[in-house]
Amino acid sequence: MTKKTEGDKVQISRREFLGTGAAAGAASIISTSAGAEPQNTSARQEAVASVSPPSDEQMAREVGAAIPPTDVQSAVKRPGSDLMVEVLREMAIEYVVSNPGSTFEGLQESIVNYGDKPNVMPEFITALHEESAVDMAHGYARCEGKPICALISGTIGLQHASMAIYQAFLGQSPVIVLIGREDFGARQQHTADDIAGMVRSYSKWDATPETLEETLNTLQEAYRQAMTPPMAPVVVVLDAEIQKQEAGDVQVPRFRPPVIEGVSDADAERIADRLVVAKNPRLNVGRLRTPEGIDRAVELAELVGASVQTRATFGPMSFPQTHALCGPGADENYDYVLGLERPGTHASIQNPSVRAFDDRDLMGIGFGNVRPPVRPQRDTSGEYDIVGDAEASLPQIIEAANKKINTRNRNAMSVRTVKHRKANRDARVAMLEKAVEEKRKGWNGSPISTARVFAELWPLIKDHDWCLASGTIFAGSHHAQLWEHNRPYSYLGMYPAAALGYVLGSSTGAGLAAKARDRIVINIQGDGDFNYAPGSVWTAAHHQLPVLNIMHNNRAYHMELMYLQHLAGVRGRGTERMHIGTTFRDPFIDYASIAKGYGMKSEGPINNPDDLYAALERGVNSVLKGEPYLIDVLTQPR
Repeated sequence: MTKKTEGDKVQISRREFLGTGAAAGAASIISTSAGAEPQNTSARQEAVASVSPPSDEQMAREVGAAIPPTDVQSAVKRPGSDLMVEVLREMAIEYVVSNPGSTFEGLQESIVNYGDKPNVMPEFITALHEESAVDMAHGYARCEGKPICALISGTIGLQHASMAIYQAFLGQSPVIVLIGREDFGARQQHTADDIAGMVRSYSKWDATPETLEETLNTLQEAYRQAMTPPMAPVVVVLDAEIQKQEAGDVQVPRFRPPVIEGVSDADAERIADRLVVAKNPRLNVGRLRTPEGIDRAVELAELVGASVQTRATFGPMSFPQTHALCGPGADENYDYVLGLERPGTHASIQNPSVRAFDDRDLMGIGFGNVRPPVRPQRDTSGEYDIVGDAEASLPQIIEAANKKINTRNRNAMSVRTVKHRKANRDARVAMLEKAVEEKRKGWNGSPISTARVFAELWPLIKDHDWCLASGTIFAGSHHAQLWEHNRPYSYLGMYPAAALGYVLGSSTGAGLAAKARDRIVINIQGDGDFNYAPGSVWTAAHHQLPVLNIMHNNRAYHMELMYLQHLAGVRGRGTERMHIGTTFRDPFIDYASIAKGYGMKSEGPINNPDDLYAALERGVNSVLKGEPYLIDVLTQPR
């Protein structure tokens, strides 16, 4: 039931009058979706003002002094939160990551105790900070192309998590954020009338269901919203009392997965026709939604003999870097270029960006990457561009192309495929030779060059299933030339909001995705980023996640140091004092000891380059056994 306001007459929902005197303070919240208006709060203020002071029992619970009952038979036979767990299981939510809180104790208890296989699908993962919880969900989503849940407590938990939600929003990653809300407790500062409003301008969709039936349907809709392009975080506020109430004969609704439309049949026919008749077609492949999309892109390229440009060295879910058709091809004069989630010269199929959510910023904040661009943008439009989902369109295009291919053009496609294979192989060999020569610079230097870290790590991981989870621009991005990015999760890319504090948590989330998949995760971990939320080290150690953390320890916020050095030079003041506020010295930080304190195997700091390979080998062997590891390496700035 929903609270409605008509003039000065306020109608309060039925649940506000149920239960004890403390229960009278609970007000229903309007379910909120895109573009919702701020809610009228006068009724809630009146209701809260009438709440009796908390009892001794309530206060004992708030300070953790309550003693669990041992001889009380529960009046609730089928808790609402058990049904919520059933919904999460039906949607194959593998993990719920959380820093525990009383506002969702009903759901947490159900996750860890309910069912024939409790704490499995989902498994409760303990985070030491709400920002880390969302970052872990973000890292997982980038690996797998599907969501897990971050479970957050009230206003305070959401404020901690807000930076990570913003990061996932700009990264267009499917993350489900569940927020526990309780209006009955003594701590009113932990609740609000419209909690989701705090992050509405940088989330895709939110809702605050008021009944158990609404809650179950809302959880399913949250999955559909998160997975429907443009993918982005969604928020569901879960009432604490609904989690604990008797479900009675309420049934879990049948889950309907999202339906994602491709291009029209006419568009598919037009694109297929141009690809088939082209003498030198090319595909520009960006970030697709799931691994299945990559398989279809490979199928299309091989079908028509097109050369391919990939984004695999920039982020996840793109075309395999060393596929024989990936590269410049035998002829760079392309007569038909199709973009798949990338601009194409002649045509493109691209989902809208998060700028499409222009009705969510009700306060008019105008976040820079969400509002229309300030600077004039380069025109990247093609002759025939379509707003739509490339992955969903590929089966239609492949089917249409197959019908148009005859013996004559099939032979022509086979001939150019052979030429592309040789040209792309030659181009890759030339690129590698040039890159290896460049990486030799500073090879024997101390502190250790970042190029040597990547170069010596590659032979140790190349024959294993690996994921490079950390952004690498600040570490030189040497993997782009030296490594082979052939899996959907080979490289997860930079932090979307360009904000520190993300990498350690998201790499731990990638470790969650890797744990049951015989995969290892590599994290080239910046020292500045590490210090924001180091508790993810404990989560990796506690849950035995196969993550190798290699510290890029240049003992500074080096970008800011360079900015200050430049400005001081421009102003003619010298650079001798630019270490103030930009470096980690007096004392230096011992990251290996920090990791040991959290229970993770570690070593370092390593300053002698001759000691590096053996340390990397120990680290890789450790994570191959499922034991996370940290190596503190003193490195060159970049």
